[in-house]
Amino acid sequence: MTNTAPRRPDLWAVTTADVTTPEALELLREYYYDVANRYYLLHLGREGTPEELETGLADSPSDDLAAPTGLFLIGRYDGTTHSCAGLRRYDATTVELTRVFVRPTVRATGGGARLLAAVDEAARAMGADRIILDTRLDLVEARAMYLRNGYREIPAYNSGPYSQVWYGKDLTVAAP
Repeated sequence: MTNTAPRRPDLWAVTTADVTTPEALELLREYYYDVANRYYLLHLGREGTPEELETGLADSPSDDLAAPTGLFLIGRYDGTTHSCAGLRRYDATTVELTRVFVRPTVRATGGGARLLAAVDEAARAMGADRIILDTRLDLVEARAMYLRNGYREIPAYNSGPYSQVWYGKDLTVAAP
């Protein structure tokens, strides 16, 4: 599916949300299906079955993306829900970014940058001065978006089965 929306970053609004709402759960399901199917296609030459995808989703809960351990953000483009991101506390001054997703129909409209700007604000509000994340090498669009928005590759901080590259962003440094 390709982008069908005009590039209008001014139409994006991002707010915190309850990770258990129907709209949050729908976005999380789309996020999981998107990244899981890309993995299945790359490594197995096929998409995941509904059973595989639902089992994987159930094994990857997002309940820690709520106070006091984290928070969840939802982005709306022209009033319609289209993106999400989660933050979870990693340590006293660091939060981990996860579950970053922008629906394919609105990619390249400025939503990713707006979402990451809101992530920075939320992380600071949580008392963090650093954001970290892990991702896969095949998620090239996400990796490019992180680099465009001030993230830099860092040494591995975990050994997750899908962790192939790690990024960090220092929130104490002024944006260029």
